[in-house]
Amino acid sequence: KLLLVASDRISAFDVILGDPIPGKGKVLTALTNFWFEKLKDVIPNHLTGIAPESVVKPEEVDQVKGRAVVSKRLKPILIECVARDAVGAGKNYLATGKVCGVELPAGLKQAQKLPEPIFTPAAKAELGTHDENIPYERVVEMYGEKIASTIRNATLELYKRAAEYALTRGIIIADTKFEFGLDDDGNVLFRRGTKSFPGPRAASGRLTLTKSAPHPRALTSSTFATGLKRSPGTRPRRLRSSLKKSSKRRPTSTAKHSAA
Repeated sequence: KLLLVASDRISAFDVILGDPIPGKGKVLTALTNFWFEKLKDVIPNHLTGIAPESVVKPEEVDQVKGRAVVSKRLKPILIECVARDAVGAGKNYLATGKVCGVELPAGLKQAQKLPEPIFTPAAKAELGTHDENIPYERVVEMYGEKIASTIRNATLELYKRAAEYALTRGIIIADTKFEFGLDDDGNVLFRRGTKSFPGPRAASGRLTLTKSAPHPRALTSSTFATGLKRSPGTRPRRLRSSLKKSSKRRPTSTAKHSAA
């Protein structure tokens, strides 16, 4: 088993930023517990139900209270399981009419809702490099038809259930990704999910993403993230070059949870 503790730190481009966001870990843990409970009938998840406070020393209880879970130790399935319900940036679609090998109707516009959600997997890459979009057939080659079909079907069903509920709360989940793992008996368990955007859907069927939080990458050069104000007349440093320099001095871990 693992004790997973969500910190208040934030990272971007494989660099952990200096200033935490107070309460971030508790919010993420509450969201995690809510969705695992909400979707538990779709596929089993990795939570054990053991109270984190019961597995630490008395003086450590405050460190895990409200921001930790005890999970099963799984062998990760190294596939980012992405479900999409809208056209993204559209480069692959415009060039081929397909996204990750999935053929889509012609004439779709960026952010337009798809006829049905699609499964667009990506192979997880090494730290510091981008994940690679792959067709479903490649997932079958990597893990076999049984596991591939299980994670595909679970991804689409998890997405549909979550998107339907979120819409009742005024949130559109345009796309999301899930991660799965294998327990000691070879069973597939749900272990992670992320991404949503608040905002209304316009009558044209396009997604209007409003009031969405800034991406962590954008925060790396902002006063909010650094706590520093830029002197008058100066220009902000280029994000990539500044991070290349800082990556030599800072840890490269991007883990949102640390295991104890």
